[in-house]
Parts: sequence; C-alpha cells; structure tokens
Amino acid sequence: MKVELNLKGMSQYSESVNSQYQNSACGPTTIYVILNYLMENTKHDVNSLYKFLGSTPIGLFKWRLIKNLQKLLGPDWNVKSCTLYEALKEIDAGRPVAMKFDEYFTFQWKEKHSFKYHWVPLIGYEMKDNTLYLIVHDNGGKNRDSQIRVVKYAENYKVLSFVKIEPK
Repeated sequence: MKVELNLKGMSQYSESVNSQYQNSACGPTTIYVILNYLMENTKHDVNSLYKFLGSTPIGLFKWRLIKNLQKLLGPDWNVKSCTLYEALKEIDAGRPVAMKFDEYFTFQWKEKHSFKYHWVPLIGYEMKDNTLYLIVHDNGGKNRDSQIRVVKYAENYKVLSFVKIEPK
C-alpha cells in the first residue's frame, strides 16, 4: 500500500530565502511548504517564519516550533508532537507532517541515518515486503532543487520525531 500527497516542495537554498538563513532554514522551509498545502493563501514566507518560529544558526528545536507555530496559527489549529502512527493517520487524512531527523540530541552518532539533523515534510508512506518506507520532500541543497526522497523507517526510527498540524 502506498499513500503520497501531491505537495509542491521548495529548496531552503532558494533565492527568496535570506542567504544568512539558508544553511539552517530546513525547519521554516518545511513549515512554509506544509502551510502552503494546508491553506489557500498563507501570508508567511520562509524568512518571516525563520524569525517567528525562533530558528537559529544551528536549526529549529521541536518544542520551539510547536509553541511558536501554535501561536502563529491560533486556536483554530492543533500543532502537536505525534507518534509515527498518528503521523501516518495524518497522511491518510490528506495532511503532511513535519518530520525531524536528529542524531545530535538523540545521541545516535554511530549509526548511519538518512540525515544528521534536518526537518522535512513527510508526504507519504509505503509498506513493501513488510518494510515501512517514508516519503519525504527534501528541502534541497546548495545546487539542488527540492526533491522527493524515500527513506526506510527502520534505519531512521531512533532519530525521528513528528509534528502534526491539523485544523480543530
């Protein structure tokens, strides 16, 4: 079974993103992409989200993203940490999820993961041969556009966390 949302990605290295933010703009870019999918006309861009969400040169902490995005979206939205099961239910309901890879604060430096420290929109999943694959929209690189990537959950589960953004 495969579920994949048709979501327009964006590179955190886009010319529209402040060059001083680009290396650590994966969190705000992820939220920008998700908000553009969930709302018809979001008035926020990556640069304003970078500041409002509290991003830093080393990235965006999950607790800060949740607190500040909830403040930004207001009482009509739920912004919460969620489990893998809840994240997949969000995908089934047609809503992408913010997903974070974090080797550093989970102390998982010895194993190889798809990313060391990176936020991406989770846009789908597939079960194939009893293996769960997560479909993400990577936020690009210095000379690379945003692209869809597939990662094995089993190889990354120790460093993953999820944030759902859902209307009440």
